[in-house]
Amino acid sequence: MLLVVITGLSGSGKSVAINVLEDADFYCVDNLPAPLVPETVRFLRDNQHERVAITVDARSGGSLAGIPESLAALRSQGVDVRLIFLNARIGSLVRRFKETRRKHPLSDGTRTLEECLAHEAALVAPLAESAHVIDTSDLAPNALRAWIKDLVEVGQDNLTLIFESFGYKNGLPLNADLVFDVRHLPNPFYDPTLRPFSGLDRPVTEFLEAQPDVPVLLSQIGDFIERWLPAYRRDNRSYLCVAIGCTGGQHRSVYLAEQLAVRFRPSTPVLIRHRQLDTVARAQAGR
Repeated sequence: MLLVVITGLSGSGKSVAINVLEDADFYCVDNLPAPLVPETVRFLRDNQHERVAITVDARSGGSLAGIPESLAALRSQGVDVRLIFLNARIGSLVRRFKETRRKHPLSDGTRTLEECLAHEAALVAPLAESAHVIDTSDLAPNALRAWIKDLVEVGQDNLTLIFESFGYKNGLPLNADLVFDVRHLPNPFYDPTLRPFSGLDRPVTEFLEAQPDVPVLLSQIGDFIERWLPAYRRDNRSYLCVAIGCTGGQHRSVYLAEQLAVRFRPSTPVLIRHRQLDTVARAQAGR
């Protein structure tokens, strides 16, 4: 059985995620009380359900603290468990609640929205420690849907490497495990002929490949990851997110993320994400 457990903060995209999995023929249970997770999974497994997705959240209260142990027990019984935690910056969550005019699930009339979000974050914190975290602050629903599909479709090899490019001017991604700053490399942005392109396009890749420092930095970052990857595997990680940041997240970081993926793909399952390119695509699609 493949079991995907979706959790995280209200407004971060849990409904989008569970809908994606339902469309992918998962048997889905939304907002299951935490104490019922082991019993429900055993029942579904006994009834030949091979792909199951469950959402749990702060409405289960203090009982969430037992979820990591329950999932560990299911893994020991041969269940392929993927725990995905959706997170977002408080400002993004506040904006989403105001746009939809919905109340926070933990609202009781005595807390502000910001206080509800802080209280919820404290309740779900035990789950974030053992989950793969996705920062949805700047993600369009379509981008989140694609990321969820990638996570559940990749083969389970003990650990999947995720290379994610981002722009420092938009802030650090909340889901990063390792962060490498490549802003010291020559910036194609300052060449007007290269500015409209990205690190996926040949004019930019040729420019960067001609810079002496680029292959040196690529080799050193790759060597660091390769040296410590076995330690992350021993720590029973399912995913390791390596974030590569430049100023705008369009040129240098995109190129390096792609090249690192090429290096590791022959030996390790790899996913690639380009945060700012996804954001640009969202803005263009909305025009």
